[in-house]
Amino acid sequence: MENLAQAFSASATRNVDKPAIVWGDSTLAYGHLESQAAWLADELIARGVQPGDRIGLWLKNCPEFVTSLFGSLAAGAVVVPMNNFLKPIEIRYAIADAGIRVIISEQGLDAGLAELVAAQPEVSVLRIEDFPTAPGSRPLQPVSRRRNDLAMLIYTSGTTGKPKGAMLTHGNLLHNVESCRQMLELRAHDRLVVLLPMFHSFMMTVGLLLPLLNDASVLIVKSLHPPKSMVAEVLSRAGTLLPAMAAVFRALSQLPSGVEFPSLRLCVSGAGPLPAEILKAFNARFPGTPLIEGYGLSEASPVVSVNPIRGPWIAGTIGRPIPDVELCVQDELGYPLPDGVDGELCVRGGNVMQGYWNAAEKTAEAFRNGWLLTGDIGHRRPDGFFVITDRKKDMLKANGINIYPREIEEAIHRFPGIRECAVIGEPDDRRGERPIAFISLDEGVSFDSRDLLAFLKNQLADYKIPRRVVALSALPRTATGKVLKTTLRELFLPAESTVEG
Repeated sequence: MENLAQAFSASATRNVDKPAIVWGDSTLAYGHLESQAAWLADELIARGVQPGDRIGLWLKNCPEFVTSLFGSLAAGAVVVPMNNFLKPIEIRYAIADAGIRVIISEQGLDAGLAELVAAQPEVSVLRIEDFPTAPGSRPLQPVSRRRNDLAMLIYTSGTTGKPKGAMLTHGNLLHNVESCRQMLELRAHDRLVVLLPMFHSFMMTVGLLLPLLNDASVLIVKSLHPPKSMVAEVLSRAGTLLPAMAAVFRALSQLPSGVEFPSLRLCVSGAGPLPAEILKAFNARFPGTPLIEGYGLSEASPVVSVNPIRGPWIAGTIGRPIPDVELCVQDELGYPLPDGVDGELCVRGGNVMQGYWNAAEKTAEAFRNGWLLTGDIGHRRPDGFFVITDRKKDMLKANGINIYPREIEEAIHRFPGIRECAVIGEPDDRRGERPIAFISLDEGVSFDSRDLLAFLKNQLADYKIPRRVVALSALPRTATGKVLKTTLRELFLPAESTVEG
């Protein structure tokens, strides 16, 4: 297949009456989705959308997100998924930078949409409430697009400066879908559970493109709150494969005995590190359901590696590279490092982006000798499994010695009652930097920070012990669950909430 719309149309032709999406009590067949996507493609073309024009999707999780995706691609447009948790002022930059012509949105976001349109009146709006509910039988007739044509702009979270648009081609995404299909042994009867935001690259590829280009189905969970509702949907709708983040698996591991998921054959943890304690707790609670950790980044479409589905599953590792993707560890000059030595993880393969939109300098900084520089620090084990030590920008130095916050965070997770934690560095006149730990606690837990510090003294070298521990009700996170360490660095640290180490 040359492009994503063709691949979806082929899947829909093979499965006209098969359920493609399960949404609450509704089941939508492939034929319905194809017809609605075909209607949207015609509507966009009638509005003057040309091949290569950018279409913004500002939607919550819903079936219309899927038809908006494939309808836009069939019109030859470049899809720009937009974080619906952001305020209008936060996404104006991406809209202007991408040159978005049309935003597809919904009534529930009207207040923010009005503000966006007022600021950028050249952008037209199409609401999913205007989509035909009975579009008839309309085959998708995609505009001609080749594998090296742009398909999506995925904007990074912008934790360091303005967000950058990763340019992903049809070929990049088709490559990643095929690699994931092989690695996860996807079957036509699989039903992937989508509960993270669809605008995120992890859900876009693994939750939507992977199943819908390969004859499988998608179970869209309407809400994670209350958790009982989410569990009931997965149970009653027979989800078979759950891609999610660590916090979800932590919650599942705490379910009361008797709650089982007989249809669930595999869980995949992504969108951030999986602490070993969460993996251990999940395995103890659901010994018959593998939980495997993977790794990726938006610039790689996004999946790069995963623990093998049939094992071995090695805690604390991100597994091995997926098929037709290379992963290596390099020093700062680009030389490969031997096993066991930390350096920067670098990726090469058909899944790697073309570059950053309108940012030639940033693109040049992201590549070296054909390798994508991930910004993650780690090493390769002798068995070929890779370990991520930390983010390059998060690494601390105390008296010239590297300190990796993730190592401290793993130790903190072993202390009873810790729900979540994050470690950052604070400037220190004598040592250069010293770590500070931010934590939140399980409900009903009484806690003395001095007990945690005493515990860590038996777990870590003295120079790794946090200078203080700051207890918060919850850690600030992105929409996909990543802790916002930039926000933590900006927090005022009241003296009464801290304990000196």
